[in-house]
Amino acid sequence: MPKVLLYITAKLFWTFLFYNKDYNENRAHVHVGKKDTQTLCKIWLEPKVEIAKQGDLTEAQAKEVQLLAETYRDKLLSQWKNFKEGKTIRIIKIKK
Repeated sequence: MPKVLLYITAKLFWTFLFYNKDYNENRAHVHVGKKDTQTLCKIWLEPKVEIAKQGDLTEAQAKEVQLLAETYRDKLLSQWKNFKEGKTIRIIKIKK
């Protein structure tokens, strides 16, 4: 499961990643969770950013990660392209 973006705050550490099994899925998306999250949130990146599955996140958390996905959408789509082409994925670290 390649990690593609880490969003780090004083209180929170969000991990955005792709599942290796997603390689065959054509619609760009990312999975998001934090420490101890059992079921990750799935967010579509195209044609627009939207929640596909909320996972174990609360409504507020799901809205927060959706906003982060919208903010970093271009970077996430670039990572998705690299993932689909079998290229190296570099983890983007955002510290706030």
